Amino acid sequence: MNADPAELQKFSELAHRWWDTTSEFKPLHEINPLRLDWIDRNAGLAGKRVLDIGCGGGILSESMAAAGAHVTTGIDLSEKALGVARLHLFESGQKVDYHHASAEEFAAQHAEEFDIVTCMEMLEHVPDPASTVAACAQLVRPGGDVFFSTINRNFKAYLFAVLGAEYILKLLPRGTHDYAKFIRPSELARYCRQAALETTELLGMSYNPLTHVYSLGNDTDVNYLVHAKRAP
Repeated sequence: MNADPAELQKFSELAHRWWDTTSEFKPLHEINPLRLDWIDRNAGLAGKRVLDIGCGGGILSESMAAAGAHVTTGIDLSEKALGVARLHLFESGQKVDYHHASAEEFAAQHAEEFDIVTCMEMLEHVPDPASTVAACAQLVRPGGDVFFSTINRNFKAYLFAVLGAEYILKLLPRGTHDYAKFIRPSELARYCRQAALETTELLGMSYNPLTHVYSLGNDTDVNYLVHAKRAP
């Protein structure tokens, strides 16, 4: 299975705090409107069949359902996170179908079933990101859209995403990220090409520690997003 037991344990222990906007997951809540708008702007969520890989507690999954996705599915390998996600549906009233499965397992059973596949803040937590990208390509229909977000691998990324975010600003718990697992945009582009996905957009996401505001732009040195399409 393409999963790191230590990573699963780490996020499972925090699962009960997924929907606490002041918790360790505060950054996910703050960047969610940005990534949701970006996905909707590029692919149009209304009426689409959407799959969210590595959905965790369902922050993005629920927001895509609320934005009009016809069928929204979320998959994750943390049972505790999925339990929190399912429980939160009673509060939000949204409809999301959650499954305990890896991307590869799900692709074997649901190939080409989805118009949009998202895999956000996950690739840097799996042993074989290329395998996950290939599964995304298998799950999306011909002509469909795939969206990724992850962290670049360079000194600036280590300084900001590890030292800055985890030790200085304390935006994330220490040990959240392993620098060795960060992925350069050129590497992700190669994984996409190997999976027959065409990269159509590379966009950066930045955080201003003075204004505490996240924004999208051209700076891909640390966090970045990729929009790819499968050929029709």
